[in-house]
Amino acid sequence: MSQLVSLNLPAGTTVPSHADVVIVGGGIMGTSIAFHLAEAGVRNIVLVERAELGTGSSAKPLGGVRATFSDPANIILGQRSLRSFEDFNYRFKTDIGLRKVGYLFLCRSEAEMLDCERSTHIQNGLGSNSRMIAPTEAVEINPFLRKEALVGASFSPDDGFAEPEKVVQAYAEAAVALGVRILEHTEVMDVASADGCIRSVTTNRGTIQTNAVICCAGAWSQRIGEMVDVHLPVTPVRRQIGMTPQLSTPMPTVPFTLDLSTTMYFHNYANGMLLGISNSNQEPGFSRDFSHEWLPEFNAAARICAPALVEPELAQGWAGLYENTPDHNALIGASKTVEGFYYATGFSGHGFLQGPAVGELIRDLYLSRESFLDHSSFSADRFTEATKLFREVHII
Repeated sequence: MSQLVSLNLPAGTTVPSHADVVIVGGGIMGTSIAFHLAEAGVRNIVLVERAELGTGSSAKPLGGVRATFSDPANIILGQRSLRSFEDFNYRFKTDIGLRKVGYLFLCRSEAEMLDCERSTHIQNGLGSNSRMIAPTEAVEINPFLRKEALVGASFSPDDGFAEPEKVVQAYAEAAVALGVRILEHTEVMDVASADGCIRSVTTNRGTIQTNAVICCAGAWSQRIGEMVDVHLPVTPVRRQIGMTPQLSTPMPTVPFTLDLSTTMYFHNYANGMLLGISNSNQEPGFSRDFSHEWLPEFNAAARICAPALVEPELAQGWAGLYENTPDHNALIGASKTVEGFYYATGFSGHGFLQGPAVGELIRDLYLSRESFLDHSSFSADRFTEATKLFREVHII
């Protein structure tokens, strides 16, 4: 990422002594929230990032943007963010590389077809234009596919992908212009509370007195929550992708294509291809070292659906962290036990595509005003309450 202007404190200096809001994490969530709060008139905001902006989960070279989910809340987050991405060039004078190539979900069983049909019905009831298509049309849309492997597919033409780095950069620069202080290489060592309220954030550069902390620390969020005894069940899991060499002849434009049975996915990357799979053998952990150990599983899936992609030549690769929750839905809300502790994390691979909308949602939550969506289904309390209920039933 290109260096932002005036974001870093000189080495050896301390952080500001006070802030009205401290945002922990400088990825898509942190920068979006910082911008939306500042735009709404909130002042004295400090964002701290342990490394550099956008180098955590937002570091992926291309990120999918879509509203094709199976439940209304996630669909609404996706739709609202899509509208923001479409307006990005106008609002921020930034080309984020948005390409609306569509999303193609491959169905290889009747059960997958039924699930997609239900989801498509919900999506379209909320204003999307997804549709179910036959294998023949799927192959017309994506010539890499083997028609015989498919029962059908769902296609949403308004979806696609964009460049997370450019989105983070634009939000950060806009936030700084509105007075937000962004401090890179500033790691949170402790968050202090007293009498059920947030009091301060201690970093490697000093302590900031504050009454509000917003945790957007991605895969590292559970540790931040533990500092104030707030349970944020986020597990880091490495995900890897590969990029093929750039071709000298034009590459066919294909949708962001995902096989539901195996989670294999691929789409264009300039004049090459980006390939990946949520490999099932990956153990949880913070490793971000790239390897080729995911390729056998990818090749096995490609042999079924897209034989031309088997044993791909890779020119480069990327490894990053998913921030998974037990149900693979986000954690968005405010603590009921520690006043002033907010969180937006655990997006399980969907953070980039939901970042703009979540920035608005946390802004409204902080300002105690009605928002476009009831966030309660994303509350972290759903896990503590479920655990409590299980224990009560188990005891009985």
